[in-house]
Amino acid sequence: MGTAGDGITLAPPAGLGVLTVGATEIIGGPTPAAPAVPAADTHIQQQAPRPPAAAAPMAAPAVAEVSAIYVGKVPITSNSLPVDTITAAFHNSSRKTLSYVPPMVQNGETIVRPSLDTIRNGAQRWATTAVGYFLGKRPYFHHVNEFARSVWPMVREVKATANGFFFFEFKTLAAMEEVIEGGPWLFNGQAIVLQKWEPGMVLRKLQHTQVPVWIKLRHLPVELWTSEGLSVVASGVGKPLYPDAITRACTRLDFARVCVMLDISQNY
Repeated sequence: MGTAGDGITLAPPAGLGVLTVGATEIIGGPTPAAPAVPAADTHIQQQAPRPPAAAAPMAAPAVAEVSAIYVGKVPITSNSLPVDTITAAFHNSSRKTLSYVPPMVQNGETIVRPSLDTIRNGAQRWATTAVGYFLGKRPYFHHVNEFARSVWPMVREVKATANGFFFFEFKTLAAMEEVIEGGPWLFNGQAIVLQKWEPGMVLRKLQHTQVPVWIKLRHLPVELWTSEGLSVVASGVGKPLYPDAITRACTRLDFARVCVMLDISQNY
């Protein structure tokens, strides 16, 4: 819309536009045409199918990683630690109960020789223990354990080795000796060879022709009621092992009772 003179409003002719410069409107020039919009294409083109999206790569399975291995309280990682640090960890471990005892070296050979005190101290742990094995097939451990505890109430603990030996620890020395001297014993019909544990004892099964048996030596002169005298007399029957507690105490002089290793292949 344009303005000319006082209060007269002039409409611009058709096709003319209005240009404003400052406060003055200038009429002139064709009205700019709107940009032509192309008619909608009635032909619809089929779009080419999009290629399928590539499958996301599968995550690799999680692998547990060991963060550290500890020696004492010192972690051992992939980065090697100085040898002295690892050695110190072993020495400072709370579980360290052993000590280094320098061995003897003779003619280039290392010799380990425990002292008598070491042997005596270690023997105290087994002083009330009897060792035995069965003639024939070895029974299951839990059967022997249950049977021993039911027959020998003074048994404290039962142990076994892989080669068929059983260790019967008793609460007292007297209880152990009573069981040994009360033999022979049968476990479900199987005979057990039972002996007192001794330092340096070799766990070796004897031939089945040799069995320990208890014999009675009657009318024995009292001057022979010694270890030497009993050994001489009992050797006439077999290999002497030990007398019973009453014989050692000489409280029953009617006969001496001695355990000997008897060769049953011989005629007596």
